[in-house]
Amino acid sequence: MIEPQRNHMARYRALLGLLFYLTYSPILAYAVPMQNDPNGFQSLAWGVALTARPDLEIARAGPHVNEYRLKDRPPSYAGIPVESLHFLSVDQQFARVTIHYQGGDQHKQILAYLEQQFGSLDRVPGQMMRGLNQQYTWRGADTEISVTYHADTERGFVFIDSRTLAPRFNDHITDSAE
Repeated sequence: MIEPQRNHMARYRALLGLLFYLTYSPILAYAVPMQNDPNGFQSLAWGVALTARPDLEIARAGPHVNEYRLKDRPPSYAGIPVESLHFLSVDQQFARVTIHYQGGDQHKQILAYLEQQFGSLDRVPGQMMRGLNQQYTWRGADTEISVTYHADTERGFVFIDSRTLAPRFNDHITDSAE
């Protein structure tokens, strides 16, 4: 009986410490205001049903969240080859694109494209321009684009989210993370 109480107290202290840190630490990352909010991805508007798209096939199906991939062509973003490009819907509404890529050259090309399309990253407090972990964010009225790049493994991730629909992914996460 004592052991479960200790685990409960340890969780409580960890949560309290996290809340204290978030409350009293400065905000470490700022988003660049987005120019030209795309309100979706390429020709897809946020909220459309992906089931009727002939160029997409389901990669992973779930009761609320479905993941799609391109059916007949290799994944690329802005003409840059990438490892994967997935389209996610929540409750049948298109809400997110995830892009995984590898290599320093791809990273530089993707950043150059994003800066050209959505605004420069220069002189924004909190943006990590160099280092082992680099993070960049553009925030528009309807769309948020986040890039994370791990320089040690040369792996990068781009998340293009609907600002209104993407938070609904959290509604379907269980406490056991199943």
